[in-house]
Amino acid sequence: MASLNRALLVATACPRWRPAQRLGLQALAGAAGPKAEKNVPYQRTLKEEAQGPGAASRGPSQPLPSTASVVVIGGGSVGCQTLYHLAKLGVAGAVLLERERLTSGTTWHTAGLLWQLRPSDVEVELLAHTRRVVSRDLEEETGMHTGWIQNGGLFIASSRQRLDEYKRLMSLGKAYGVESHVLSPAETKVLYPLMKVDDLYGTLYVPQDGTMDPAGTCSTLARAAVARGARVIENCTVTGIRVRTDDFGVRRVAAVETEHGSIQTPCVVNCAGVWAGAVGRMAGVKVPLVAMHHAYVVTERIEGIQNMPNVRDHDASVYLRLQGDALSVGGYEANPIFWEEVSDKFTFGLFDLDWDVFTQHIEGAINRVPVLETTGIKSTVCGPESFTPDHKPLMGEAPELRGFFLGCGFNSAGMMLGGGCGQELAHWVMHGRPEKDMYSYDIRRFHPSLTAHQRWVRERSHESYAKNYAVVFPHDEPLAGRNMRRSLLHEELLGQGCVFQERHGWERPGWFSPQGPAPVLEYDYYGAYRKRPHRDYAYARLLADEYTFSFPPQHHVIQKECLACRGAAAVFDMSYFGKFYLLGPDARRAADWLFSANVSRPPGSTVYTCMLNHRGGTESDLTVSRLAPGTQACPVAPAFEGDGYYLAVGGGIAQHNWCHITTVLQDQRFRCQLVDCSEDLGLISIQGPASRAILQEVLDADLSDAAFSFSTHQLVQAAGHLATGTGMRSCGLMTAPWRPAWPSPASSSLPSPSWAVRPWRSSGLRASAGASCASLWRNLPGLREEWGLCPGEDGGPLRCPGPPETPL
Repeated sequence: MASLNRALLVATACPRWRPAQRLGLQALAGAAGPKAEKNVPYQRTLKEEAQGPGAASRGPSQPLPSTASVVVIGGGSVGCQTLYHLAKLGVAGAVLLERERLTSGTTWHTAGLLWQLRPSDVEVELLAHTRRVVSRDLEEETGMHTGWIQNGGLFIASSRQRLDEYKRLMSLGKAYGVESHVLSPAETKVLYPLMKVDDLYGTLYVPQDGTMDPAGTCSTLARAAVARGARVIENCTVTGIRVRTDDFGVRRVAAVETEHGSIQTPCVVNCAGVWAGAVGRMAGVKVPLVAMHHAYVVTERIEGIQNMPNVRDHDASVYLRLQGDALSVGGYEANPIFWEEVSDKFTFGLFDLDWDVFTQHIEGAINRVPVLETTGIKSTVCGPESFTPDHKPLMGEAPELRGFFLGCGFNSAGMMLGGGCGQELAHWVMHGRPEKDMYSYDIRRFHPSLTAHQRWVRERSHESYAKNYAVVFPHDEPLAGRNMRRSLLHEELLGQGCVFQERHGWERPGWFSPQGPAPVLEYDYYGAYRKRPHRDYAYARLLADEYTFSFPPQHHVIQKECLACRGAAAVFDMSYFGKFYLLGPDARRAADWLFSANVSRPPGSTVYTCMLNHRGGTESDLTVSRLAPGTQACPVAPAFEGDGYYLAVGGGIAQHNWCHITTVLQDQRFRCQLVDCSEDLGLISIQGPASRAILQEVLDADLSDAAFSFSTHQLVQAAGHLATGTGMRSCGLMTAPWRPAWPSPASSSLPSPSWAVRPWRSSGLRASAGASCASLWRNLPGLREEWGLCPGEDGGPLRCPGPPETPL
């Protein structure tokens, strides 16, 4: 039997990136040929029954109903959890369709680890619910044991920053009742005698972490759901999603078609995992995920390993899962193998392990548990998993199709997150929204121009996979999938040393480096796949300086920018904001329904308000400007009949806001339209006590209090170009990177005033529109000569080194 050390030696002796050198367990063990079957480390699977005699010709496990309230597609962890929670909520007639047997796609071979602490309060709650379901609820309901094993979890800190991160996790866990302890290296050695601790700063121990059995959990979930009236139908392949268009022009789910008939339903939940993209295409829905090989190996017996906790060594990008008297070893590598052609016939299947790719995990595992160097390899498990651009699941109702929900893209964490996400997804289906703040999982967090862009999806999914075990720093930015959406001032700002951040696909000004331009370059995959890594990459170097939980080196630069804004003025490029028009006969009724403040004011008024949902909860805050009917039919002054409003919403949540407003218009049947002009309009905010004096030299309008009062807007000429000027007051500087705030003219003793303008840019005049924004910038004489200002901060600003050197 091959040892991990021999596997490492053989793999490193072979030239990398040559497919002919890919080695499987059989080659290492000296076997004559590949095995017909491969083992996974579970006592129970559903594989044998699924692949028994006549499996290929079997029909569905039970007759299809003609109708269903909800159809869940996919019998993996998330599909079974969603069906179970729908049944618990009292949904009658819910049906789960599985093309083969439960777990036959990707769930059956998953490692089944459950770690309760994550750097997100919502995720901690989701994980806690999963643990309750598999460790207590299911056994109480069915009398069946799910296979849950509570052996604890241990996070390894090989650096001071990693230990700081773990201390923050422990603090978060205390708030949610998750027991955890930071251990010294000596205490860790007592807990885990086989572990090497000489190079550790400490560890984080969570006693109630554990391991789940995929087959045991899913079969128990199915039994509990069926007992509550749900139906589970196996051996039933979905072949299409039938869509209807209602009399309001809205596309809605009508039925699910299979090889054995159709089921009429208004609601479908896509829990098809790796195959979720194919199911989405049946309905005309984009599902931004990619399929990759994800692997682990199972060792031979290790003396003294029994009852040890599972281990995550983030800095080595490796995990060690207790498997009885052995270990499963896996992790996340920088060069994962993409599954380019996803087969719809792939069930209970595995790939041959590519040792060239897997070698790095062996090195990390042997370094952490040295006994592995002489331990044999029992089996290899390399199966497909789905991964998303931000390593977060895809959930919620698809913007393209009403009644089509996503519950997929779980990045190899479907078992771990399945219980909590299944509960939220069931509530989403029933009530139109989840109970928790699920924005980071909501499919509406992505702009459609991104989800339709395969290169962006692939690049960002790769980077998220490769950095999965990296320290989560507060100011980190992606290097992949950049420069997708850029404002008209992008090149102007870049030339002045702007260091950009990415939000919603937009390149947003973050801060300005005195070292000069730092452009974001094409993604180099960190040198993987024979890509040549960038040398002397200025942007990556500046970004690396921000990898800290303390103040970054450029903090003094940002301090000067803030002081300049407080003492004089600064220009903020906020073109990444969402810019929508709500127009039509029922626009006023729609605005009254949507917004908490009274926006039914005379044309020319601008109101800062909240946008609400049907429960009275807040979806976002935004500014709403009442428009006068126009005939110019240009983006800055659209022509319309009835009432009209201009909405300026935060750039990071623009797509979510767009979808929410669209859903309200459809459900309430308001006769009006929502027009997205985000790409056609620029947005500049000038803030500070000198803002009015500066703009008075640029605009043709009278900016006095009498002529241009608080909370109003006007069409003006800015540097020879048509624009809309808006005057409002905020409490000083903007306090969040996405909050619209344009203070009105005021004396310097009041909160710092600012003004905003929307230079016109139409799709047919992009070049001249770019000149419009640029010329406005160049013709702000007070900014350059009188006040000495330059580009600024706060999420989208042009910022400046400022005059007063007084402390904040």
